[in-house]
Amino acid sequence: MGTELTIGKLADAAGVNIETIRYYQRRGLLGEPPKPPGGHRRYAPEQAKRVRFIKRGQALGFTLDEVAALLTLDAACACGETQELAVRKLGLIEQKMADLVAMQRVLEELVQQCDARDGHTTCPIIDVLAKD
Repeated sequence: MGTELTIGKLADAAGVNIETIRYYQRRGLLGEPPKPPGGHRRYAPEQAKRVRFIKRGQALGFTLDEVAALLTLDAACACGETQELAVRKLGLIEQKMADLVAMQRVLEELVQQCDARDGHTTCPIIDVLAKD
């Protein structure tokens, strides 16, 4: 029992703040141990590993709902389904990257138009944003 962690120690061990732990509990991603009368809840050290798993999943672009699915798939040893979820996420990331490149090109062109204007014409960036 001495190795169990308070919520603050759990947060420290996982590299997050206490509110993150509480939020994950509200979302059902992390269990909330019972509170003993007059005491503090105690978390198993393995819970820090689970919190780090959640954070790493988010860092890879998975939503918390998707992380919940990954946690379920992990428990079921369902590597094929996990791979399918990752492939779908990869496709979304690739699309977002293409969208960002397109946005970058448009903004670069507008900035160049600003540099080339004679000072008497309206701002090309404002003109694009104001179009109906």
